[in-house]
Amino acid sequence: MTARIGVVTFPGSLDDRDTQRAIRLAGAEPVALWHKDKDLQQVDAVVLPGGFSYGDYLRAGAISRFSPVMDTVIDQARAGLPVLGICNGFQVLTEAHLLPGAMLGNDHRHFVCRDQKLRVENAATAWTSDYTEGQEIHIPLKNMDGRYVADAYTLDQLEAEGRVAFRYLDVNPNGSLRDIAGVTNEAGNVVGLMPHPEHATEPLIGTGRTDGLPFFTSILKKLVNA
Repeated sequence: MTARIGVVTFPGSLDDRDTQRAIRLAGAEPVALWHKDKDLQQVDAVVLPGGFSYGDYLRAGAISRFSPVMDTVIDQARAGLPVLGICNGFQVLTEAHLLPGAMLGNDHRHFVCRDQKLRVENAATAWTSDYTEGQEIHIPLKNMDGRYVADAYTLDQLEAEGRVAFRYLDVNPNGSLRDIAGVTNEAGNVVGLMPHPEHATEPLIGTGRTDGLPFFTSILKKLVNA
């Protein structure tokens, strides 16, 4: 049976179709989910894609967190459903308290768009198992509110528990504390990151590399072997 991975579209989502394509390239079936529907259509995993949901008018991800679909996503994520939040999706996950910390505006107050070098810090999550710990990858990054922040206690806890999933290398593009580019929850089924792996799945687009494809092959293997 083909694994089914839902991709939620919020008003202002930009990368839902790109994410669906990445899922298809990995060998799974993408399932379009609308933010007003609580029914997840029995998908095996969910991706909250990038974009500017509700125009980020209140605070990035703050309004989408209250979309009807998120009630179900939150409940099922706490029960073990794999969930990946990319860029705006990462912001939604922090607003929903599925991941710790918060996202603020870039410290230089400018939109950033670049090919970003990352180091994989945790290769044991549902979304990162096809990487190796310490592996260096290049993933496109594009955001205005990408600065990851948390109090010192939370940051120390994330470090101690190995829950920093990705870290920026060479340059910190947005002022994120401790160069954090992505984090995971304790169970490893929920992961959020600011860079866009769906834009690094084919050699002719994005970085010209396929460094982002293992996100989607990782979850496929996780689901097949579950």
